[in-house]
Amino acid sequence: MKLLIDIKANRVLFAEADKNVVDFLFSLLALPVATIVQMLGKGSISGSFGNLYGSVENLDHTYVLPHMEKGRILNPTVMASPASTSRSSLLLPMPSSGQPESLFRCASYGWLIDASGYNVQKAPSQGFVQGVVTYTVKDDLTVTPMSTISTITMLNAAGVSNFGDLQEMTVLLGYAEGLAIVKASLQSKTVLTDVFLKRTYY
Repeated sequence: MKLLIDIKANRVLFAEADKNVVDFLFSLLALPVATIVQMLGKGSISGSFGNLYGSVENLDHTYVLPHMEKGRILNPTVMASPASTSRSSLLLPMPSSGQPESLFRCASYGWLIDASGYNVQKAPSQGFVQGVVTYTVKDDLTVTPMSTISTITMLNAAGVSNFGDLQEMTVLLGYAEGLAIVKASLQSKTVLTDVFLKRTYY
């Protein structure tokens, strides 16, 4: 993930994020409160989760994978425990129909077919958002598809007048950073700054 930093103000203006980062951030909305409490300890639930929720609500359907619905993330009914995934990234669980789907591989051609004999050309993409788009993640975790115009608008809104005060920084989003983002998002409106610059939530 690439951060655009205002070095004079020591703050993250926004991040350039791919599908994996946005899927992780949106999957935070599917975490049960009890799981968050177990992961981070007791704390208030405020901060940037509302912005994540609003980002999903406002995300145009063209950016959502065809087999996904916004309702799955806004009103989750089936959730996987992050403890069961150990240190893997948190992603939304696939919907459950009660019965596991059986797929078979054709020995002659290698095609995947379901129990009815239907040729399954390609498994659906994992996660929530399309992977062909780059996304903007603001410091308060507001997520939008990235565009040149929106970038200029964000720079103007942040009061940036000297591009010499801006610096790009590439950061990795691993397990420790993921937990820090969860913790910061419950308490802060400047999540990216707190996690990656001030390192407050480690």
